Amino acid sequence: MAITIPLRRELPANAAAIMLEAELRGRIDGEVRFDRTSRMLYSTDASNYQIEPIGVVIPRHADDVHAAMELAAKHGISLLPRGGGSGLAGQSVGHGLIMDFSKYMHELTERNLEEGWVRVQPGSNLALLNNQLKRNGLMFGPDPSSGDRATIGGVVANNSSGAHSTMYGMTADHIIELDVILADGTRLTLNHDSLLHEGQDTDMGRLMSRLLEFQATHREKIERDFPKHWRRATGYSLDVFTQPTFNPALLIAGSEGTLATITSAKLRVVPLPAFTGLAILQFDDLVESMAATTTILETEPSAIELMDRLLIELTRSQPGYAAQIANIKGNPEAVLAVEYYGTSAAEVSDRLDHLTWLLNSRGIRMSVPVQRMTDPKEQADVWTVRKAGLGLLMSIRGDAKPIAAIEDVAVPVEHLAEYVGEIKRLSEQHGTVSAYYAHAASGCLHIRPLINLKDARGIQSMDEITRSAADLAIRFGGVMSGEHGDGLQRSELNEMLFGPELYAAMQEFKGIFDPRGLMNPGKIVDAPKMVDNLRFGATYQMQPIKTFLDFTDEGGFDRAVEMCNGAGVCRKTGSGTMCPSYMATRDENDTTRARANALRNALAGRALFTSADFTSKEVYQVMDLCLSCKACATECPSSVDMAKIKTEFLAHYLEEHGVDRRTRVFADIHKQSKLAAKAPRIANAAMRSPLAKIAMTKIGIHPERTPSAFATETFEQWWALHMQRRESQRAAGTLPPTRGRVVYFHDTFSTYNFPRAGRASVRLLEAAGFEVVVLARRSCCGRPMLSKGLVEEARALARANVELLAPYARQGMPIVGSEPSCILTLREEYHDLLPNDDDAQAVGAKVKMIDEFLAELAAGGDLGIAWRENATPREVMFHGHCHQKAAVGMGPSMRILKAAGVAASESGAGCCGMAGSFGFETEHYEVSQKVGEERLFPKVRQTASTATIAVAGVSCRQQIEHFTGREVLHIAEVLAEQVQPGHHWSPETARS
Repeated sequence: MAITIPLRRELPANAAAIMLEAELRGRIDGEVRFDRTSRMLYSTDASNYQIEPIGVVIPRHADDVHAAMELAAKHGISLLPRGGGSGLAGQSVGHGLIMDFSKYMHELTERNLEEGWVRVQPGSNLALLNNQLKRNGLMFGPDPSSGDRATIGGVVANNSSGAHSTMYGMTADHIIELDVILADGTRLTLNHDSLLHEGQDTDMGRLMSRLLEFQATHREKIERDFPKHWRRATGYSLDVFTQPTFNPALLIAGSEGTLATITSAKLRVVPLPAFTGLAILQFDDLVESMAATTTILETEPSAIELMDRLLIELTRSQPGYAAQIANIKGNPEAVLAVEYYGTSAAEVSDRLDHLTWLLNSRGIRMSVPVQRMTDPKEQADVWTVRKAGLGLLMSIRGDAKPIAAIEDVAVPVEHLAEYVGEIKRLSEQHGTVSAYYAHAASGCLHIRPLINLKDARGIQSMDEITRSAADLAIRFGGVMSGEHGDGLQRSELNEMLFGPELYAAMQEFKGIFDPRGLMNPGKIVDAPKMVDNLRFGATYQMQPIKTFLDFTDEGGFDRAVEMCNGAGVCRKTGSGTMCPSYMATRDENDTTRARANALRNALAGRALFTSADFTSKEVYQVMDLCLSCKACATECPSSVDMAKIKTEFLAHYLEEHGVDRRTRVFADIHKQSKLAAKAPRIANAAMRSPLAKIAMTKIGIHPERTPSAFATETFEQWWALHMQRRESQRAAGTLPPTRGRVVYFHDTFSTYNFPRAGRASVRLLEAAGFEVVVLARRSCCGRPMLSKGLVEEARALARANVELLAPYARQGMPIVGSEPSCILTLREEYHDLLPNDDDAQAVGAKVKMIDEFLAELAAGGDLGIAWRENATPREVMFHGHCHQKAAVGMGPSMRILKAAGVAASESGAGCCGMAGSFGFETEHYEVSQKVGEERLFPKVRQTASTATIAVAGVSCRQQIEHFTGREVLHIAEVLAEQVQPGHHWSPETARS
């Protein structure tokens, strides 16, 4: 039974919060967080808004949710259920108790494949759910673009849909049953049978009686006045009451957590399409592309997606996405991706043929002929860009951003062209332009005018443009939200959109479920103004800091941090590399978004922080689990480079707090290795002694970790002997011919710990016909210092290396390395350490990884290496280094392995979890292991014992060997072993 306790008004808000926190800690198994850092981290989502909550609960099970809601109601504190925090309208921020379901309540608890349904917890990630269903040929039909981080609870709360809504409708169309808890603690299971309880003296019976009474009172009004366009996530789902009998669970869809909290959802699933194909249509005019949509719909496509010129241009500027739209020609104003499903490849081909014929017969003008895509990889690339649309748009530099003002309007398809034309004129009237992307098949438009919300005039423009757009939506028979909901952005408009009678009915409807107004107040009804509670606002200002690194390209450190728009792509799991710590912990505290929020709020003095907190231990704790993998620089559509930002933060933190002993040990790894190499056997024995273990444990190195052994012959010692042999060959006239010189930049580990990688790299370069230059005077690259925040020391090393390497670079000589984190530091970080240094730019332009360099030669037909011809190709599972994935990609490595006759497969895993010194540190050891276990270690264990495990980076080698026991080779070692014995390069072999 529900417990109803009157509001205790005699208690001030802070006292109620203190009592609530204490009682929660005594009642729930989950986590209770009322500290200021947690409140700050949950004060924003992916919207324009920011409101500090009273506290955060992370429940482990439904009983925790029930207890939290009961106690909050007891103290009169509002409640806000939250999933991934990826809402674009501000649904998941508010001044109350936030319940985050994503960390623990994310299980698929039941499935019935024969009947086609699943039961899932509200924190279940949609993409992971679909991955689980894929093996059975099923999926959840609605596919919002945020599906890689959205949770089922959020999908239901928003009544999400996506690109394929003409086929699968909206989320409400797939709801069978919901377990919910009302604000007063009432626990209910809502389904088609719920109405049978009408009149009973039970919680369910009383609720059903009130709902049926509401239906009787308002049904005629709803049938007459409710918006007719079906693609609607605006207001409450009052249209459910137009049905003679209905499933009350559908009323929760689209309610944005304002009626009840979902603890479990039973949902229908649908078969995966057997075959798909895409047609890419390019237009020189955006309005004409929208006008063509009605014609295209005659061919019954599964989706029609719009991408406009601004999105295309931004995609082309992003290294992680540019290659995925290489098929788009010229500079079209609009591109439509038209998708077809079929039961066979022939059926899809016929449908694509029919589209082309129809467009031509109707005289639809396109800038280039229709392009067809039936290859799954090509199609996936297009969908990746389309789904990353918001983040890509938000990567625009400067304070004017494409904001969520007309962000989700939906109008009948026959009015798309007119509506877009009117919005273009409206944007011009306000002196701005808008970005457009859309689910055109259902008339759902994502229109984002470029507006500066740090400026009072910009805020006024947002208000005026949004209201004018709402007037247009009403005129064309549409609504202001087709899938993203009302939240704080659009709820203010609902009385205008629905009229005073229906709006009053919505207020009454909310009162049936939530008479005290505790459930996520201020959303859908009784909302604040859209210009209130802005994340930025006219008074927003970041405290300027003098930076150690150059942030000119980003527009300054403040704008580098502000590039994070909160969309939460860093919360994806099971794919890509970003963000490894979140994948391991599933904790908001450990996301790239959290790190950006912590720095932004500290420097702006917001959300309980002041600028003095920038170098506080609290902010340090938020930054701590960043592995500096660099994945966010390419996988985040907004290109938030948290690795660079963290280096800058650490430099300020060390300046404030000093350098501890462990930091110094890891930063000076090159010097220590050079010293140990003078007596490697003694050094190795000493490292493994009990005394060394005690000493390492004392400074914070995990006792299970042992640093890599030192080689008895360093690479430099081998190189000296190798050069003697080469000189002997030269004197005897037997030295093979060469075609040029290349510098091999030997890193610390390939010099002192794994010289096999260095020797193999030299073997490959010489096999390709190059005279190899090794510079004995070279300094450490500086990466160990940068990873610890010792920027000035890294800068000194950078200057020394640039001075040494620049003469070779200016001669056009390639500079090649075999350790990604080392060699790529010369290419990327030196740009920020030595800005406006022409020599540094010259060096960076010539830097290549060994496999990247060889792959480029092979692609140009100029490699000239004779490879072994094995009857059975060698099987290799290759795992790339995070920095390699971010800066170069995996393509070159896989291509050169294939060229060498290797049967290579990619691990498909994210970060290994070592990240230089990170995995050695006691407090990080467990997380380091979890990161590797997320995908990499299982993949290694599944790989046949006869296969070779290959890597590019020493961290990956150390991590895999430590946790799986498998021997690991560097990719250069694998390639060198594939060189034909006795092979020598010659101009003739190169030409052949």
